[in-house]
Amino acid sequence: MIDNFAIEKLFKLVEPIVTEKGFEFYHLEYVKEFGENYLRVYIDSPKGINLDDCESVSRPISDMLDTEDPISEAYYLEVSSPGIDRALYTDKHLSKYTDSQVLVKLDKLFEGKKQYEGILSDYSSEEITLKINEQDFIIPRDKIKIIRLNGEM
Repeated sequence: MIDNFAIEKLFKLVEPIVTEKGFEFYHLEYVKEFGENYLRVYIDSPKGINLDDCESVSRPISDMLDTEDPISEAYYLEVSSPGIDRALYTDKHLSKYTDSQVLVKLDKLFEGKKQYEGILSDYSSEEITLKINEQDFIIPRDKIKIIRLNGEM
């Protein structure tokens, strides 16, 4: 696997390509699944993302990766939309989706549960606040595994 320094470098290499193509650079991840490595680049747009959009971004990213060669091991490049139930990774994402329905999954039990659903009403570097049944519920960020938009509520 690649380290955080390499991930930061990838962010800096990929973001200008995505924005030059007229899209929002939403997120990037490098993961191993089923024995294969994947570099996933998530792009977004107010009008949504289609297959042609992904292809238009994938080609120049692939060319740049061939030139820069920032990853020494074999991997697959995937460019896609973050989806309707997108994960919220950054404070920018939390800000954009404040007052939205979210699903919060935790690493361990907190207040007797590992999963919470509610409206994201506030956040800080230390915690997030969900409105659940008109009550504020505070969850420390260091306990959170993932926060996703929840379109099913």
